[in-house]
Amino acid sequence: MELKPIAEFKTCCAGPKPTFSAESAAAPKKIKPTEIAVFIAVLAVWWLVYQSLLPVAHYLTYDLFGLSEGSHLAAAVEFFIYDTPKVLMLLTLVVFGVGIINSFFTPERTRSILAGKKESVGNFLAAFLGVATPFCSCSAIPLFIGFVKAGIPLGVTFSFLISAPMVNEVAVVLLYGLLGWEVAAIYMGTGLLIAMVAGWVIGRLKMEKYIEEWVIEIRAAEAQVETETQTLRDRVRYGLEAVKDIVGKVWKWIVLGIAVGAFIHGYVPENFLAAIMCKEAWWSVPIAVLVGIPMYSNAAGMIPVVQALLGKGAALGTVLAFMMSVIALSLPEIIILRKVLKLRLIITFVGVVGLGILIVGYLFNVII
Repeated sequence: MELKPIAEFKTCCAGPKPTFSAESAAAPKKIKPTEIAVFIAVLAVWWLVYQSLLPVAHYLTYDLFGLSEGSHLAAAVEFFIYDTPKVLMLLTLVVFGVGIINSFFTPERTRSILAGKKESVGNFLAAFLGVATPFCSCSAIPLFIGFVKAGIPLGVTFSFLISAPMVNEVAVVLLYGLLGWEVAAIYMGTGLLIAMVAGWVIGRLKMEKYIEEWVIEIRAAEAQVETETQTLRDRVRYGLEAVKDIVGKVWKWIVLGIAVGAFIHGYVPENFLAAIMCKEAWWSVPIAVLVGIPMYSNAAGMIPVVQALLGKGAALGTVLAFMMSVIALSLPEIIILRKVLKLRLIITFVGVVGLGILIVGYLFNVII
């Protein structure tokens, strides 16, 4: 799990902007059958490699390296060798697919979908749009300004800003791949609920006057590219650019997160984590949230850490609360939002979202 410097926020998660020549717009090219065949072949190779990761990790750890089965070092090394390519391969496939989807959802189109909707409907739509869009906390300021200038209610804007980094498609798919559909569904459902309810509450409090004055005076940027002009080939190229841009920027943080997870998996005693993050300790959930706030990690980088914590006996609700606080309430994001929000609105945002995360943590510690 990483602590990113503030300067990296501007580029850490922003998807690539599509660039199209006049020739491609004027004379769209069709996808050739050979290109489709190559794409299918690449997917088949991806699947075969993915299925072989576990036996290869076992072979490297115990046969090639000669580590003793059952030792702390062997457990940590096997975890790292297996999870590193697994997570990166899943991330690459997901980013490519979502990159194609994201070519339909520019910030301008997202704002146009939300503008003019009834606020309660807007909270619902904004939360779900946050799942399908590539924006993260590093994009908070430009997105916030654009939403406000488009006339979207403040509460709806916050529903989107909470959902986009916390319930993104990469986190859901990786959770499914590593921990199963139950955990992925729980995380997605509770994250969406927090985004919708928190946005609705902030909207009811009528805190528009706590937006910094200069924000109101800024004109929202106009769309540079109309997505209707993009061909299928353009969108595939956009997906490949997304892989190069996003995976290229976050892979080192994912590897670092896996290394932390491997250390926890191999060396941290189960009894220690069970005592700190167990169901019985009432203080475990608020402590997990407070520990998570000063940190910053993208969702993909948190998944291996979550996997290791759960494997050591930590309670699901406490671990989810920790993950959500790192992603949705990180101190660097709060510092960024301070540029556009006055202190009272910042405190309200942190309090409402933090309360929602605490409720989720306690709820799942009780029922699971």
